[in-house]
Amino acid sequence: MSNTLPPAYTITPPNRPLSGRVSPPGSKSITNRALLLAALADGTSRLTGALKSKDTTLMARALRDMGVVVEEPDATTFLVTSTGRLQAPAAPLFLGNAGTATRFLTAAVATIDGTVVVDGDEDMRLRPIRPLVDALRALGINATSPSGCPPVTIQGKGSFGQGRVEIDASLSSQYVSALLMAAPLGSGPIEVALAGKDIGARGYVDLTLAAMRAFGAEVEDREDGSWLVQPTGYRATDFHVEPDASAATYLWGIEALTGGKIDLGIAAETFSQPDAAAQPVLAQFPNMPAVIDGSQMQDAVPTIAVVAAFNNHPVRFVGIANLRVKETDRIRAVANELNRLRPGLAREEGDDLIVNSDPELMNAAHRNAISRIETYHDHRIAMSFALAGLRMGGVTILDPACTGKTYPDYWQMLSALGVELTPAG
Repeated sequence: MSNTLPPAYTITPPNRPLSGRVSPPGSKSITNRALLLAALADGTSRLTGALKSKDTTLMARALRDMGVVVEEPDATTFLVTSTGRLQAPAAPLFLGNAGTATRFLTAAVATIDGTVVVDGDEDMRLRPIRPLVDALRALGINATSPSGCPPVTIQGKGSFGQGRVEIDASLSSQYVSALLMAAPLGSGPIEVALAGKDIGARGYVDLTLAAMRAFGAEVEDREDGSWLVQPTGYRATDFHVEPDASAATYLWGIEALTGGKIDLGIAAETFSQPDAAAQPVLAQFPNMPAVIDGSQMQDAVPTIAVVAAFNNHPVRFVGIANLRVKETDRIRAVANELNRLRPGLAREEGDDLIVNSDPELMNAAHRNAISRIETYHDHRIAMSFALAGLRMGGVTILDPACTGKTYPDYWQMLSALGVELTPAG
């Protein structure tokens, strides 16, 4: 398969179980955390098993722009050498639509003595960041974001401050992770506390804490929804990135829809990432639960929703309001594209998504209708709806290259399993 992807792929249903060995790429979430922490550590860190994708490339480039040496000796390794302090870049940091990199760096660059602008593409400029900016200002950091979204201008003073800060994390746990990772560079202890009880995908904060501790941070996780971080800085270390659980959801979806067996080389229960919770749900197909709470496995919801289209009974997805502020409004996008497969297949109800499952679609491989799936520049929409093409004929995925954000080899993986992909205009 060519490295240059066509404008679209039409998927031919394989009409057989898909089985084989597939190694998912490294975790995007963990890779970008490890890259930043290595850049904030004094010395050289070796990151193995890492993801090389659009999002992690943008993070690595931004770190290089701030004086960090980031080498790539092979396809899954980063060597990061730093003094433990970032330097003011010569130009605004451009981070595309990489939410982790944008949020994490918005906090981290406050430790620079100088002015930094953190910006992204037109989609990133629609994604909220005001709660993080408000928290930075509460720490005495001069941060401004006129629209409440990027670009953000930060005038750093070389320290992250000290004291207690409250953060509204109802829209994204990434705001909490951003504050926590910068906090060891404070001038004194910093307490990060939730403003209210709501937090998007708490499991990703646990990923952050584990990575911070691996790089020498001292963090106390308190039962009252707060964290106390000591001003220890970070120390360079060797760090291994586990495979991406969000990517694994597509493989579990392939198993469910085709009755095959994919060997990932790692058991679902050994993942530390929240999206691994999708595996036991998908394993219940075609009798998945009538109500699925997606609040703690948000990136897995599009995968489960597409599989739910073929379930024996309807499925309601709850706890997913945060999906409206991802790379696109994923609730609306999933509903729109499911209805493109079959009118009336899905609907929005407030911030819930209802999939009106139709098991007859499992037998629709012979149909000649054409469903051209809009992907909204969103990698997860593209990868999830490709699964529908394993059972339904005529499914065409537009802009397949968008999967390069987190899974550059996605289409090669499908092809290697025996899925016929036909370039389309």
